[in-house]
Amino acid sequence: MRILHLLNHTRRLNGHVHAAVDLACAQSALGHDVMIASEGGDFDDLLARKGIETSVISHQRKPLAVARSLNAARRLVRSWRADLVHAHMMTSAVLAWPACKLAGIPLVTTVHNEFERSAILMGLGTRVIAVSEAVSQSMQKRGISAARLRVVLNGTIGSARFEGRSRVPQELASPSILFVGGQHPRKGLPDLFEAFAIVHARHPAARLYIVGEGPYLDAYREMVSKMDCADAVTFAGAQEDPFQWMAGADIFVLPSHADPAPLVLSEAREAGCAVIGTTVDGIPQLLEQGEAGILVPAKDPARLADALIDLVAKPAHLQLWRDRSQTNIGHLTIERVARETLDVYASALTKGR
Repeated sequence: MRILHLLNHTRRLNGHVHAAVDLACAQSALGHDVMIASEGGDFDDLLARKGIETSVISHQRKPLAVARSLNAARRLVRSWRADLVHAHMMTSAVLAWPACKLAGIPLVTTVHNEFERSAILMGLGTRVIAVSEAVSQSMQKRGISAARLRVVLNGTIGSARFEGRSRVPQELASPSILFVGGQHPRKGLPDLFEAFAIVHARHPAARLYIVGEGPYLDAYREMVSKMDCADAVTFAGAQEDPFQWMAGADIFVLPSHADPAPLVLSEAREAGCAVIGTTVDGIPQLLEQGEAGILVPAKDPARLADALIDLVAKPAHLQLWRDRSQTNIGHLTIERVARETLDVYASALTKGR
């Protein structure tokens, strides 16, 4: 099969980019011809090594740029002889839809960021992939029929991005609590800071590590600097591969207010952390509905603190949840994601006949 992926760029530190790159590499490994058309970025060398072609299509939203990109997408679909196009962002779907119509081939879209209003544009797809059951239900409420939706839960284990990665744990003071992600309000970091202040007051040896960057990083640093636990919090910034931090951590926390299906949870589980996540969007599904990780309500620092204290104060309980993080972990492989996605393609191609 000739599969053309369309997304805005291939730069690091964006979850949808990681998911698309992982999928393209896995599809190529399964013997398919794969191309990624985008504005390019950090992963282009990896894609080339994996036999994946790349092409440049601008995703600027200015009228003249959009017109040019529409023409570029149409020409690429025809000249590369794609069997289908897989669009990963809203602008990508808009650019791909007329090209697919003219070529008579299916458009498959993936809803990575369901919380954005423009996600409804992913309904342009012949088939629409939701990255969790929660996202599927949300998109149905927004008018996309269940007949066109398919759920393919995110997973990263075995990703080509991780080949040759070091598994030597980062040395962290124990008990260690780790967050990895963007510094955005929807990630709920102020809740974690408030919860950690409660934990640290009772267990002064506890340490909190924050890996990642984003527009609120300076504000969060300032917020923590005024807290009594400030000396126990480390802002490590962005890391090219945070797996070593996960491998060195006792507890991984994701206090999100909204998170369709965060890839970081499969990495934290693979690293063997005890995991705490909030009961929003795809997080419960990625934690086996509480079997593989502790679930707490979002926006509730007191409940989060209780869960953390239980693990910090009870080494046996901490080990129990480390072990439980491995529950059904084989379901989080990129090979499974690739094969399920190919099943969606087959359904789209059959519909188009």
